[in-house]
Amino acid sequence: MGRLWLFEETINTDVLAPGFYMKSPIDELSKHCLEAIRPEFASNVRKGDVILAGENMGVGSSREQAAEVLKFLGVSCIIAKSFAGIFYRNAINLGLPVFTLPSEPSLPKQFVDGSFVNFDFDSTTLNLEQPSLQVKLDPLPKFLRELITDGGLVSHLEKRFSEK
Repeated sequence: MGRLWLFEETINTDVLAPGFYMKSPIDELSKHCLEAIRPEFASNVRKGDVILAGENMGVGSSREQAAEVLKFLGVSCIIAKSFAGIFYRNAINLGLPVFTLPSEPSLPKQFVDGSFVNFDFDSTTLNLEQPSLQVKLDPLPKFLRELITDGGLVSHLEKRFSEK
């Protein structure tokens, strides 16, 4: 159970991990995540919260820290209309679940910023508490689900090689 952070605009990597702080440790960098558009985000986001974004989530540079700060801050998953390819892969490589919404012209109006939601990884469903609403998300291939479940690419590879 977490809260929904609704972003209907395109979110780029420069607002997720601002360039000025890129040489800082992840705990410092994370304090500036999304400050250009939602100054309260980094201090108010909690473990289990879900980001629901518009099109081309994570467009911009290839900085892995853009996904890493969200995972560090406790975001349980990111759901978007579409993702920039490098951000999508970086998130999965870090073990951060990313799912796309089914093709719909707009986000359901019931999704309101701050609503309580529950994301079910196994059924790839986002459940809105009030009003009761379930949105089935586009599923990930099995190998990507395993990679996320293992905690990301490095953990997944360590697991595979330890089994041999």
